[in-house]
Amino acid sequence: MPKSKRRGGGHPRGTSGAQHRNMQSFSDEDASIETMSHCSGFSDPSSITEDGPEVDEEATQEDLEYKLKGLIDLTLDKSAKTRQSALEGLKNALSSKILYEFILERRMTLTDSIERCIKKGKSDEQRAAAGLACLLCVQLGSGIESEEIYKTLAPILKKILCDASASVQARQACATCLGVCCFIATDDITELYTTMECLENIFTKSYQNERNSNSISSTQNTVLHISALLAWTLLLTICPMNEVKKKLEMHLHKFPILLSCDDVNMRIAAGETLALLFELARETDGDFFYEDMELLTQKLKALATDGNKHRAKVDKRKQRSVFRDVLRAVEVKRNEQM
Repeated sequence: MPKSKRRGGGHPRGTSGAQHRNMQSFSDEDASIETMSHCSGFSDPSSITEDGPEVDEEATQEDLEYKLKGLIDLTLDKSAKTRQSALEGLKNALSSKILYEFILERRMTLTDSIERCIKKGKSDEQRAAAGLACLLCVQLGSGIESEEIYKTLAPILKKILCDASASVQARQACATCLGVCCFIATDDITELYTTMECLENIFTKSYQNERNSNSISSTQNTVLHISALLAWTLLLTICPMNEVKKKLEMHLHKFPILLSCDDVNMRIAAGETLALLFELARETDGDFFYEDMELLTQKLKALATDGNKHRAKVDKRKQRSVFRDVLRAVEVKRNEQM
């Protein structure tokens, strides 16, 4: 491949994956330096976009693809640090530029690398691999290619999500990945339901924690529950109405419990989900009536005007803004009837 123009200048290209694996005495420090030669161009989104009319677009694209191929090779490296850096570099690239054709041609290679990193990697590597899987499906969009990726990765994602011995960060990333990829890729209604059930098994533990004042819920577990709840809520938006009705019966009277959670992000996630549930309930039933509306609106108003001195100002500001919208969404039908 002819050498293309490079904006950085002065820094040699990294070796390819094949050359890289044949090197002797390759330490973690060497791996980091080698990987950064590939990844540095993706730390800033502007570094892979055009700087102006003088940039040779074809040469820039060739240079970009050369670096991406190197990163893909490095996802197979023996060094965990190198693999993780390569995954992060690919994530930065895919989140900064549409690369449909390039990804389409290499989707199976990327899927194999992601699967291997999730299965054999540790927490940070698993988290990076799950994040890359999300971007892969986003880049490819809805279609058979994304569906193939999802079918390959879903079993291992669910396994880690439900594995209490796995790191919370990895489980959190797997929850998000399941939600995003299932939303984009699957047309299988049974798979949609089983994925939602898997996510429900995680976040519904917060119901028990809030009911039982003596229970101990770590911040890490709460973060996991939030990710599972948000992923579940996303999938709820593509459920058939008969399934939506079942979910409403199961959860509508339980979500207000989460509004009392100590974690502001859980309160916000629960509030946003409640707003969606009320919207869906009114779509399925024009005469929808919620028995505990007065109690719920009082709680929402309290959160929308929260002045608790023990809470951080940033948290209070964020919470008040969100719950003003949640309150309007919940009360909209009631106001129309008055």
